[in-house]
Amino acid sequence: MDEEKKELIEVEKVNNTEEKTQQTKKVEEPKKDRKGFCIASMVLGIIALVLFCVFYISIPCAIVAIIFGILGLKSTERGMAIAGLVTGSIGLFISIAIIVIVFIAGVAAGISDTLNGNYNSTGNYRNYELYD
Repeated sequence: MDEEKKELIEVEKVNNTEEKTQQTKKVEEPKKDRKGFCIASMVLGIIALVLFCVFYISIPCAIVAIIFGILGLKSTERGMAIAGLVTGSIGLFISIAIIVIVFIAGVAAGISDTLNGNYNSTGNYRNYELYD
């Protein structure tokens, strides 16, 4: 009988240790903190804001900064995620505004030249003073 009791006690100890290891495994899983997204969002947002005139760099950086900022909002570094969202949004807005203004200015200049008679239907500028 003593041997049976010893075996039962050993089995209970093994079962208890297995339950404890399973419990510790659940506790030891690291939380998914998204600090990297926050930092990347802020850095890309600043790049987009500083280089707003270079639209082929600014617009992709701003879009990625906004995406990373949204992904990073649930982390502990929420302030950096918000900063990345704001700077990315402002950089994107300024870049698009510059492109639209340049396009409108170009169209207006073309219309102005056409109305003044400096442009003919073949696509060449007429300047009779050069040929005199």
